[in-house]
Amino acid sequence: MQALGPRIVVTAFDGWNDAGEAATSALELLRSHGEYELAHAVDPESYFDYQYTRPSVGMDGDGTRRLKWPKAELWRPVGEAGESRFWLLTGVEPARAWQAFGAEFVDVALRDDVTGFVALGAMLSDVPHTRPISVFASSENEEVRGALAIERSGYEGPVGILSVLEHASEGAGIPTASLWASVPHYVASATPSPKATLALLDRLEEITGIDVPRGHLATEAAAWEASVDAAAAEDEDMAEYIRQLERTRDTWDSPEASGDAIAQAFERYLRRNGEGPGDHKR
Repeated sequence: MQALGPRIVVTAFDGWNDAGEAATSALELLRSHGEYELAHAVDPESYFDYQYTRPSVGMDGDGTRRLKWPKAELWRPVGEAGESRFWLLTGVEPARAWQAFGAEFVDVALRDDVTGFVALGAMLSDVPHTRPISVFASSENEEVRGALAIERSGYEGPVGILSVLEHASEGAGIPTASLWASVPHYVASATPSPKATLALLDRLEEITGIDVPRGHLATEAAAWEASVDAAAAEDEDMAEYIRQLERTRDTWDSPEASGDAIAQAFERYLRRNGEGPGDHKR
């Protein structure tokens, strides 16, 4: 049996959790390539501060102006019950009552007999856009770590809603894992980042054993990389900085670089920047 089971909640939230919109774009692609029904939506009055996350107004199909409120929703797959499938949890990070927020969604997951939970995130990092996007996989569950050969994060500090949801899920007996893509910080304006989205989906398929659609991401990722190449070609300082990052990455990827050394370097980066998987800057 796969470590996370056949019925897995995959979650991503807007905001700091989502550099390059990589994580939320992954969920959007999953939803667009499958059939889903709304399983649960929170009451926005309970969890959002409208001065921080304001509602918006827009036109619907018949030209009527309507208010759109911040939301968080869990989408249930439609299909044969025996298939391995994803539930999709996404929305805006709440401003308050995080324990109640987590408990509300965990209750729905338990009702649907969910067997696993995977959080997707993306952070801005000192990495080159020309190399494969690295995805840091971790779990607080010892059995999941053993089965998937992934690590336990050594990060200590403030956390965001993804960590709260993971904690609530583990407390309810639902094994969890998290995947964080490293997005080059110097391309923060080149959003979305399809190369990071593709890396997250590749790793998601690897750890869950469930086939994951990619759509046109490979083509979009190549175009994204080419656009950054073009920008760098016009800025020698940027080009030299990228070459430095490439040398560092190639050293990490060399056979001489041990897994422990890479993990230690990753933890040093998190401590130096005061951010990382589970940080509050979301």
